[in-house]
Amino acid sequence: MAGTVLVTGGSGYIAGELIRQLLERGWKVKTTMRDHRKVDAFRARYHGHLSRLSVWDANLTDDDGWKSAMAGCTHVAHVASPIPAQAPKHEDDLIIPAREGTLRALRFARDAGVTRFVQTSSTAAVVYGVDRGTYTFDESRWTNIDHPDAYPYVKSKTIAERAAREWVAAEGGAMEFVSVNPGMVLGPVDSGDFSASVELVSQLLSGAMPMAPNLGFPIVDVRDIAALHVLALETPGLAGERFLGAGKFLTALEIAGVLRARLGAKARKAPTRPMPDWVVNVLALFNAEVRGVKTEIGKVRNVDASHAQTRLGWTMRPVEDTIADCGTSLIAHGVVKA
Repeated sequence: MAGTVLVTGGSGYIAGELIRQLLERGWKVKTTMRDHRKVDAFRARYHGHLSRLSVWDANLTDDDGWKSAMAGCTHVAHVASPIPAQAPKHEDDLIIPAREGTLRALRFARDAGVTRFVQTSSTAAVVYGVDRGTYTFDESRWTNIDHPDAYPYVKSKTIAERAAREWVAAEGGAMEFVSVNPGMVLGPVDSGDFSASVELVSQLLSGAMPMAPNLGFPIVDVRDIAALHVLALETPGLAGERFLGAGKFLTALEIAGVLRARLGAKARKAPTRPMPDWVVNVLALFNAEVRGVKTEIGKVRNVDASHAQTRLGWTMRPVEDTIADCGTSLIAHGVVKA
């Protein structure tokens, strides 16, 4: 099947790959972008498909442009959501645009007659709100946003997905809603303008992290999570479904080990020693970014993605390939000097 789909936040990491896959499958793609300076470079990525790709001016914080962007669409992939490279001054700087932007997109989608709405949520809406330990989570679980480890980004993703589901139940009518919940998204980047999720690999390769803190994430390849979105858009009978999209949980030190093993001398600056927890606690006194993630220390959050694999036939490539491809592309684009 191939209709007309609106992909919000087209310049984003996941959205860019999703658009590529949808165009290759014959979809007509409309996308929203708020930074006009990126439009020319964005369109250049899709040479050969430009007749089926259009860019529309709309953002999460006001109604302008959304009606036109939604016009004629049968499907929506709502990927746009704020993800900061640095800790926000206030948690509402993330929570409000994530929640209100999602509700705004839902409202205009319903009014435009959209039949399927896929929201890009996150494993952040699932796996947080726990003390130290080893856990395995599936789609039935929700993050406890009142727990100390629910930092602003985690809260924004949890609140936005809950708000979306509540709105659809009350006001969505016949429009089907599906959420996709990625883990840490890595893989190749197309330029030096890359997602904050790739920053960890960049820091490991560059030597900015001489020791690796005892934290980690369930990892997924950007190409695979885009494919999961395509399945969520195209597979019939998914109303209300929720799909976790992540593979193996790896610590920062394990990621560094993969980089060294696969990239050789190009990854010579990647750390080989763990960072003691007390060092993280001291750094957190002076660094807002460290302070925001120090609650990750000592927690293993495994994700059970079997529902997506069984229900949709989704597959993931080996996480080692994902990490190696990420590192190689960062070096190729000059983000990290080998």
